[in-house]
Amino acid sequence: MQAIVKASQWIGKTFAIWALVSAILGFIFPEFFASLSKFIVPILGIIMFGMGITLKTSDFAEIVKRPKLVVVGLLAQFTLMPLIAYLLTVIFHLDPLVAVGLILVGCCPGGTSSNVITFLAKGDVALSVSITAISTLLAPILTPILLKVFAGQLIEIDLASMMISITKMVIIPIILGLLFNKLLGKKVQIANDILPIVSVVGIAIIIAAVVAASRETILTSGVLVFIVVALHNCIGYTLGYLIARISGFSEAQRRAIMVEVGMQNSGLGAALAATYFNPAASLPSAVFSVWHNFSGALVANFFVGRDKAK
Repeated sequence: MQAIVKASQWIGKTFAIWALVSAILGFIFPEFFASLSKFIVPILGIIMFGMGITLKTSDFAEIVKRPKLVVVGLLAQFTLMPLIAYLLTVIFHLDPLVAVGLILVGCCPGGTSSNVITFLAKGDVALSVSITAISTLLAPILTPILLKVFAGQLIEIDLASMMISITKMVIIPIILGLLFNKLLGKKVQIANDILPIVSVVGIAIIIAAVVAASRETILTSGVLVFIVVALHNCIGYTLGYLIARISGFSEAQRRAIMVEVGMQNSGLGAALAATYFNPAASLPSAVFSVWHNFSGALVANFFVGRDKAK
């Protein structure tokens, strides 16, 4: 069992590599991996169930203990990232479907990997977990509404249907995971130990499927998509940190909010794009999944190096 735990932890830490490998495989073998697109939504549900298992009701207490910190983080995430995405689509004159995909990523809640990156960057992990959890619970309402506001002129958005879909994909699996955690107590630790493997494999399949389905778009505009996704992510980091600094938060709190703002639940973005739009709209989510883990690791290394230098 110990060997499985170590392997799981190693796979979790090297996720960026597996994400890149899965993207390459999806590009090389498009026919096979495109056939896996039908599993994107169920896979996301399994990942969200795993997220629910790792959560405790106490994780939501931060909004009562430190409301200003959580509210600033949530506001920054749900205003800055959609706005940055929209401005980038205008500046770079993106294809409408790719533009919708980028805006969709910006409208998504924080990703679970943000908690790991916050930990590695020596940020406030409790705050990071709280913002991720609460933003995820708000996603069924805020994600469709924000997408309608920023991308409604590009494509028709079915608000009610998307709200129901996000509830099924995200909220129900998380609630089931929470109940599972509550019922099993310490026994659930076994599941926690192998969750990194499940999450990495799940996201890797989603990335490969999206890349395979979007192969033609990658050949024509892949470099441009990568540039705008990288800019979106890095501008989010920068503005998140600056807002937390202006708000007078501690260094650890600034790092947590910075990571929460910059890193999105790209798995949800890919699932929604695949469900409601053309496969090309899923491409920014796939690129984001690969890129933000590389950038997150670089950010964490930067802060650790700076701390040592001090």
